[in-house]
Amino acid sequence: MSAQGLRPAPAARGRVRTVEWEDPAAALAVAGALPGLEVMRRIMAGELPRPPIASLLEMEIHEVGPGRAVFAFEPQEWMYNPIGSVHGGVAATLLDSCMGCAVHTTLPAGAGYTTTDLQVRYLRALRAGEGRVLAEGRVVHAGRRTATAEGRLYPEADPERLLAHASTGCAILR
Repeated sequence: MSAQGLRPAPAARGRVRTVEWEDPAAALAVAGALPGLEVMRRIMAGELPRPPIASLLEMEIHEVGPGRAVFAFEPQEWMYNPIGSVHGGVAATLLDSCMGCAVHTTLPAGAGYTTTDLQVRYLRALRAGEGRVLAEGRVVHAGRRTATAEGRLYPEADPERLLAHASTGCAILR
């Protein structure tokens, strides 16, 4: 009870969300023997399981090509922060994923990568019910030891309406 004698409203019944994913070890065993672009194409075609993070965020590969990867997802209520918009970490994760996968498409079989830095600039809030959003990553530089990429987050229905943009650096692991 507060100082004014008001009682808090009864707690609303909680929502439940269940996430299922496939064991990533099977994909990792195959992926090491394939060039990065082929790995991404097989995941997009459903021939290799998508990574668990993709299941968690319900994102899918929308398009993939040399030096480019586009992911799609639909903002959901369970992604909200305390001010009623999708948490910035979700946008950062999508941008990190599309840019990293764009770098991955440039790598030969047996090579990997890891993000060394990530800079995200948020321009507009993401909210549930506003439709699918695309995260597009493009390689800017693909070197032997490092790569850089840039990313854009925008509504599928309005590609000119930028929601966020980012840049990244990746270390190439051989």
